[in-house]
Amino acid sequence: MFGLALLASLVGLDVLHGQTYWLWAACLSLLAASVLARPWMGLQEVSVQVDGPERVAVGAPVHFQIKLTHQGFRDYTDLRVQRPFLPWDGTWLESAPRVARLRPGGQSHCRATARFLERGPHHLDPFSVGALVPLGLAVGPSLESRGTRFMVVPPIAPVVELEWPDRLRHQIGGVRLASRTGESLELAGLRDWQQGDRLRDLSARGSARRGQPVVREYQQEYFSRIAVFFDPDGRTASEQAFEASIALTAGVIEFLMRGDSLVDLFIGGPGAGVVPLGRSRGGLDRALDALAGVRSRPAFCETVKPSELGNGLEAFSAAFLIGSADGGGRSPWLEGLARSGLGARWIRVVDGLEGEAPSVPGLRVNRLTAHSVEAAIRSRSGLRL
Repeated sequence: MFGLALLASLVGLDVLHGQTYWLWAACLSLLAASVLARPWMGLQEVSVQVDGPERVAVGAPVHFQIKLTHQGFRDYTDLRVQRPFLPWDGTWLESAPRVARLRPGGQSHCRATARFLERGPHHLDPFSVGALVPLGLAVGPSLESRGTRFMVVPPIAPVVELEWPDRLRHQIGGVRLASRTGESLELAGLRDWQQGDRLRDLSARGSARRGQPVVREYQQEYFSRIAVFFDPDGRTASEQAFEASIALTAGVIEFLMRGDSLVDLFIGGPGAGVVPLGRSRGGLDRALDALAGVRSRPAFCETVKPSELGNGLEAFSAAFLIGSADGGGRSPWLEGLARSGLGARWIRVVDGLEGEAPSVPGLRVNRLTAHSVEAAIRSRSGLRL
């Protein structure tokens, strides 16, 4: 309509030999009337809520569920959802949703789908909803939702087979993030009775003192504990290999946590830290959040000694080093781990052809291509390491 008004204004400049200016006046009047009618098209007693996942994998569709709740008495039709601008790595996969009718006292649900390609925390501005003005030339005052925050995490490479020396090590004082599996239990204390607790764990004396049922809580002191070291040195590898090594690290952690092993994630580099994952449900989420923020930085094997990594390496039974960088000082570093009694393995993701990596005394070294890791993620066929 605005384009037609512009065209009519140019043609109607000659007011002496035609009446085209009446078309310009009609178009402009319709536009002006729609804009002036906007204040009366506000949504009264309508709320907007947007729910999205806390985490989404790189490249996977993420669905934002939009819920409209109407607590008033007026019937609304032709509602338009205006989506926020996305960051540079985001793309909307569907057209903007619309709501044909919102009845009094009712709810309406729709969704918006996007895709993101950059790991790390993301924030979206509020979604807004407004009613279409009659003739469809404008939208009334909009209601806004809250902003949305979520984490874009690396995809998990499917690992179906992984070999490591499975032996138990003593964990002095037990492990806080571990569930009980029944070996060498130490009394950790008393807590209130909860639905589902075993009757044999009830403490008669403790219940008498507190005046309510309490149970004995135990902690296990012998575990198979695995250290997963991620090497963030990506200076000698492509971005594809670096991202594939992150996905492979997530896959190894996910495989280990499916069993009875405890897992600790070490992310190297300046200010390197350890992320204790334990065997709790949130362990994999913590690992993905930590890997989501990894950026390429200098190698840590040449500057950090195994004895400086903390947590007492004598408590670990095996260690994995995963990365995309070449040899450097990694072989002697892993040999030091092997001399300390750990079953150490080095898994490197490369750009070239797959094959046997150079042999390192006392170590098992694997080499995978970035293409094979990406193909396993797409097909969910599984990797055997």
